[in-house]
Amino acid sequence: MRAVLRSAHSSDVDLDTYEPEDPTDDGVWVSLMVGPADGPGEESFDVLVCTPLWLRRVVTEQGPRVGRHHLIVEPLDLGVAVDFLRNQINSVEGPDWPTVGEKIARLGYWEFEDYRPRP
Repeated sequence: MRAVLRSAHSSDVDLDTYEPEDPTDDGVWVSLMVGPADGPGEESFDVLVCTPLWLRRVVTEQGPRVGRHHLIVEPLDLGVAVDFLRNQINSVEGPDWPTVGEKIARLGYWEFEDYRPRP
């Protein structure tokens, strides 16, 4: 089974038109809708796309930050970031969707991360 990025969006900005005031100091959450390449369905994975300067400023102002589910870019160009994520996601394969989802969850926060069905 192979994954495919079906769509990307942000609840904060329009990914197609957003131009940061300072492309060296910005961060935007991006939601990726990913599903199996050979069938229907999709699940959400969230990634914080940010620049090193933005990350430094946030850590200075707010204290330590765990770096999981961050894509660090320089400068902030959401088109380039989404293309990079698309290439990463579209190369993920596994024997079943849970395995594929766990691999993609290394890039972005999976809506079903740590989900375990009750016995």
